Amino acid sequence: MFAIVRTGGKQYRVAPGDKIVVEKLAGNAGDSINLEDVLLAGEGSDLKSTSGLTVAAEIIAQAKGDKVTVFKKRRRHNYRRKAGHRQQHTILKILSIGGKGAAKKAEPKAEKAEAPAKAAPAAEAAKAAAPAKEAKPAAEKKAPAAKAEKAAAPAKAKSTQDAAPAKAAAKKAPAAKAKK
Repeated sequence: MFAIVRTGGKQYRVAPGDKIVVEKLAGNAGDSINLEDVLLAGEGSDLKSTSGLTVAAEIIAQAKGDKVTVFKKRRRHNYRRKAGHRQQHTILKILSIGGKGAAKKAEPKAEKAEAPAKAAPAAEAAKAAAPAKEAKPAAEKKAPAAKAEKAAAPAKAKSTQDAAPAKAAAKKAPAAKAKK
């Protein structure tokens, strides 16, 4: 059986047991992943429906591609730029092409049985944490505003203090002219 999957903006024809090099995917060596973007699947010339079809793969290694040297030059202008690049890759081994994945089917059933019991305490914890989270940002928002007001207050005071002697001098000046 074969499938055509899309990952990293590229398409790959895969079959169980194949090793492919794709754009970097999250995970470590030994992790299992499912490629869910299956474009085409079939055996020989017979094609199968791709709805709900996934490709199970195992990450063999995270690697870097060959170094690419980028060199730019403009004649007679003394313009030269040199840069290098190494693309990140993930090497995958295709394990199987099939439905939702046998390993994933068994796990959600076990989790669903435990989920209702765990959901209630988790929901209560989330509700208890939500007001604390809301109160904390509000307090943080008020604190910078208060600091800004305190910082602005001395500036206002300085400007009024500076203005007071000027006003006093202005009042004395007309009186001095009148006496003369």
